[in-house]
Amino acid sequence: MADGSGPRGNRIIDALPDSERARLGAVLEPMRLELKEQLQVPGARIDSVYFALDAVNSLLNLVENSGGVEVATVGNEGLVGLPVAWGVSYANPRDLVQVQVPGEALRMDADVFAAEIAAQGPLASVVQRYTQAFFAQITQQVACNGLHSIQERCARWLLLTHDRVGSDEFPLTQEFLAQMLGVRRPTVTTTAGILSQAGFIHYRRGRLKITDREGLESASCECYGVVRGVFDRLLL
Repeated sequence: MADGSGPRGNRIIDALPDSERARLGAVLEPMRLELKEQLQVPGARIDSVYFALDAVNSLLNLVENSGGVEVATVGNEGLVGLPVAWGVSYANPRDLVQVQVPGEALRMDADVFAAEIAAQGPLASVVQRYTQAFFAQITQQVACNGLHSIQERCARWLLLTHDRVGSDEFPLTQEFLAQMLGVRRPTVTTTAGILSQAGFIHYRRGRLKITDREGLESASCECYGVVRGVFDRLLL
């Protein structure tokens, strides 16, 4: 979405002054991100940076003998390609960024993004704050994975996704959710069944609908509120 002052819909872009958003509008390319599209490939050069509008992307670590384990989720609160802000041009050898919920995004050339960060203007300042929030998300997720039940973790993940897509319903396969939570598909089936029977969600044929947001929040651990609070504080 855009107006006379530039594109909107991503919290990093929205946090910029109108004049800065208008200027960057010339180097931000609107595009559609498709399900399972790979935005960052292990060990490859990072050519583009993506600011999601309503798409949701997963940073996966390709642990040996697994389909990958989610390390972090990136939606309209952040960007894909953050290493470029630190002067790094190549992805880590086991890091994959893949689209988990399709949607719209803004793409910026990685070299242009690096130059903007080097200029230490408003974008660099917002990206610094996002970096702190991003690492807070990772550390909270590590603690959550070690301390909380699969049902609590699943509710947390669904709430974060719900915040980012801007819709009560979105595509989601059991295979993908199992990968995101680092569990087997039968465990996902059982967990989704419990949340469905409670009336919090409706899940059928690869599509999930949030039917009781407050109920789902009650089923989640405190990690959801912690992560959301950090982003709200740092990306005003």
